[in-house]
Amino acid sequence: MTNAIVTPLTQALAEGKLTREELKSFMQRSDRPGLQRLALWVLVIAGTSTLITLSWNSWLVWPAMFLQGIVLVHHFSLQHECVHYTVFRTRWLNDVVGQICGMVILLPHRFFRYEHCDHHTYTQLNGDDPEMIPMPKTYGEYLLYLSALPYWRSKFTEVFRHARGQLSGTEKRFIPKVEHKAVYRDARVMLTLYALLFSGMTVTGWWAPIWYWLVPVVMGEPVMRFVRMTEHVGRPTVPQMHENTRTNLVSAPWRFLCWNMNYHAEHHYVASVPFHALPRLHEKLRDHIYVEKNGYLGAHLDILRQLRMRKIPNSGVSE
Repeated sequence: MTNAIVTPLTQALAEGKLTREELKSFMQRSDRPGLQRLALWVLVIAGTSTLITLSWNSWLVWPAMFLQGIVLVHHFSLQHECVHYTVFRTRWLNDVVGQICGMVILLPHRFFRYEHCDHHTYTQLNGDDPEMIPMPKTYGEYLLYLSALPYWRSKFTEVFRHARGQLSGTEKRFIPKVEHKAVYRDARVMLTLYALLFSGMTVTGWWAPIWYWLVPVVMGEPVMRFVRMTEHVGRPTVPQMHENTRTNLVSAPWRFLCWNMNYHAEHHYVASVPFHALPRLHEKLRDHIYVEKNGYLGAHLDILRQLRMRKIPNSGVSE
């Protein structure tokens, strides 16, 4: 007889810190929390947009656009939850909101859903995890990733390749063949909508989307890169989620922006738990997972410490 695999989840259940009834209640989905959070989300965007308007003839417009950008790039977090169908109980609401988020940040929703599924299957495994962010080997690589330049190059290349009807070998692995044409269509629709928007701007002379959307997104994306690195970078490249994933304890504003995805280890263990229940799940699992108590900054200090020591956990990479 083989021994059962012991995970933080099974440990918590065995120790009585978490009951199956509690876990079942955590996984209950509802439209109400998502709609309430979404309404507040729209109000925050309205607020940051107002700041840009009020500071238009001042140098303060640049910090206002940066603040707007931080909010806009966190549409990734909302889209991520929609990929898991956990923001709303109503399935089509997740799809519609996810599609809108994808338009904001150049990330077709259908493609992201398939890619992210493989990320959960092969988390932090070299050559298998399509979303894996490699541990940087130099300070230059670290700063280059944070600049978001490699990210934008990858996204634009990806979307234009799909619009041409081409998938990479890795993408063919995680996208079902019957969905290839749909992925191509999504990319073409996205690029067509962008083209129509920019054509309309040229004809009408209405350039607001540049200052309220494009420039802020470009300014804010390094913040998203900073956040994304904290989830897995510098953790061992092994299958065990209590080793390969960080949970970061952050302040309430950051928890709001990331839709509680700072509780990342909990999310990976029970991906069907909605964003609003993750804090409660954290209370049950926190003693059995890797928790960075100093938040995003603490995670980056850990990454930089490893970089300074040229220590890349279990990656097989040597200097």
